[in-house]
Amino acid sequence: MPDTDKTLPSHWFDRQDNSADHYFYAQPRLVQHIDLATIDQLTEYYRHFLQEGSDLLDCMSSWVSHLPEEMQFGRVTGLGMNAEELRRNPRLTDWCVHDLNQDPNCPLDPARFDYAMITVSIQYLIKPIAVLDSLRKCLKPGGQIAIAMSHRCFPTKAIAAFQVLPANERIQLVKSYLEQAGYASSQFRDCSPQHGDPLWIVTGKV
Repeated sequence: MPDTDKTLPSHWFDRQDNSADHYFYAQPRLVQHIDLATIDQLTEYYRHFLQEGSDLLDCMSSWVSHLPEEMQFGRVTGLGMNAEELRRNPRLTDWCVHDLNQDPNCPLDPARFDYAMITVSIQYLIKPIAVLDSLRKCLKPGGQIAIAMSHRCFPTKAIAAFQVLPANERIQLVKSYLEQAGYASSQFRDCSPQHGDPLWIVTGKV
């Protein structure tokens, strides 16, 4: 699996700050990356998308996973960049610090999870196709991934494509990631609240 689609402009994956990500994420950032109305919409989406009792991989996770409080899951594994953030996340049953930009291979068991989630973080991946291919292998047959996006980011660490492309083209770009990473199908849903940050969700199925 190639790191990126060679038909895409290579400069789309450039960043203002190309230094190793562990420097940037060394300090915990206990903040919300979307507003409260949009968080509510994301939680509502998960309420219908996820099945209770299933095993979840919260990829590029932090101190909050936005899962419905009333829903119980099996294993909820967090894969993220900062140990303190992951330690504070009450929904995680276990977690692992791993830099997907340094090594796009997910260090978890194959065919282990029913669902994977990437929440407002896809814009930071410099090798997204390789990462999504690796996550696909961690999903059980029939498993699904949900990639939630908005318009906020750490601008020095987001790839150029997510800063110059209009929203519809960013959505199409993420759909193309999934297709090239071997997912059988992808779908898009606009879950933006009437008043709040936008919320665009792209899903793929194994």
